[in-house]
Amino acid sequence: MAERIQKLLARAGLGSRRKLEADIAAGEVVLNGRTAELGMKAESGDRLRYAHKRYRVVTATRQDFRLIAYHKPVGRVTTRSDEQNRPTVFEHLPRLKGSRWVAIGRLDINTSGLLLFTDNGDLAHRLMHPSSEIEREYACRIRGVVDEDHIRELHKGVELDDGPARFQRCWFDGGTDNNQWYRVILSEGRNREVRRLWMALGYQVSRLTRVRYGPVKLPPYLRVGKFADVDERLVAELKSLAGLQGSSDAQLRLINDAGTRGRPRSGRRRAPGRR
Repeated sequence: MAERIQKLLARAGLGSRRKLEADIAAGEVVLNGRTAELGMKAESGDRLRYAHKRYRVVTATRQDFRLIAYHKPVGRVTTRSDEQNRPTVFEHLPRLKGSRWVAIGRLDINTSGLLLFTDNGDLAHRLMHPSSEIEREYACRIRGVVDEDHIRELHKGVELDDGPARFQRCWFDGGTDNNQWYRVILSEGRNREVRRLWMALGYQVSRLTRVRYGPVKLPPYLRVGKFADVDERLVAELKSLAGLQGSSDAQLRLINDAGTRGRPRSGRRRAPGRR
């Protein structure tokens, strides 16, 4: 299976066919280390470089929806509009034709990290439903020393104003006496649940970052405020968790080639708690 370069680039949302053809003619596209020419085709395993970014061509199951990972910064709300005119996460997502993005869960304005978006409302609803029990993992920076008895309480369960809640797992992840990092996992998405669990035992969360949603981890190369398409293998896992059937139709597509040596150093981030 092979496909014209401009078609692959256009499907990835990198420009119109006409513009891409002009850029190819101008020598601005590189295929497998050589300047591409109009009429060239790419196949699975090939590598493209365009607009200072590197891509890899893969064969993937054709999806009737799109799923992206977004690295949410502190200060943006997870709503389409805000009465206080605060910036929203939707303002910074790629544009869609004939559909709109749906957030799979939310993060409050003071929480950063992984947010998943899709244009398939059914998938989003199924993944957010309590019956799915999909794990969410967070990195929490806590002020002060945490008592081991309190860790056991957080595992056993703490009564909140909307019912009992608990962490499935909670473990120390480094830091000093004044600022200790913990990783926590829970399988529901109640409003500000992580913060409220810590606060119920008298602790202040000074920083909170979601690092995983189900099988999808926050990519270490994904800079704050940026987004990337989720790998097809992870999409298939999420579809399975949601009980959605896949399609056997296949096509070529581009994915960010984050493993190449040409990736900008500024895109690398250390994991929370390793500072």
